[in-house]
Amino acid sequence: MPRPVRTTVAAVLVLAAATGCGDAGGLQGAGPTPTATSPARLWPELTPATSPAWNYDDGESEVVKGITAPGDDVRKVDPVALVKAEIARHPEEYASPRAQYRETARLMRYCGKKPADRRCPLLKAYYRDLTGDGRDDLTLGFRLLPGDQTAVRVYTFQDGRLIQVMANEDAVSAVELAGRSVIIHAPSDLEDYEYRFQWTWDPQQHVMLLTHDEMLHIGTGASPSPSPSPSPSRSASPSTSRSAGPR
Repeated sequence: MPRPVRTTVAAVLVLAAATGCGDAGGLQGAGPTPTATSPARLWPELTPATSPAWNYDDGESEVVKGITAPGDDVRKVDPVALVKAEIARHPEEYASPRAQYRETARLMRYCGKKPADRRCPLLKAYYRDLTGDGRDDLTLGFRLLPGDQTAVRVYTFQDGRLIQVMANEDAVSAVELAGRSVIIHAPSDLEDYEYRFQWTWDPQQHVMLLTHDEMLHIGTGASPSPSPSPSPSRSASPSTSRSAGPR
């Protein structure tokens, strides 16, 4: 007996579907679907590489010695002390006679004052859980002077130690926090285009890794169309500073 019941139900559904197609709010065709094209692998006879590619920002962490906070609360860490500690750890970049960013080190003496002194190169600190452990992490930036570059840093506490889990310098035009990621926008030599670098927390490596490196169209003349760009000339090339990624 169950077979006639199923047949009757199916007939009702078919009739309902046929009736619904005639309604003004029914399903409508979206036009032809583009044919899917699978990737075409080139040079399959190539011998697999045995060494890593040029430095594509593998990510490194660095312990910040001498700075602690009650309860490992990163909100209680003084951002001014963090930048001054970095300057002390890297005198070749900030303090030596030929240091590239001596002006940044000099102007740090204007930081931490109230009211704020505009000569201070330190930018506003932001707090958000980027590591997924339920605790806020610290994202801060400061201007690298002379020049037009900006340093972006991320700090978190791990096992009672303050760790720098991201260090990046670039000619930054904007920075965003999204989920577990820090997204850095940088100007391009091409008009109406920009570079966009996305650093994402990796729970296996316990560090922020460069997960996306692309060039995007941002002009108003056409809709944006992202195109992957390893850009070895930017993120993989040697530099006099640490502008391509972490130390």
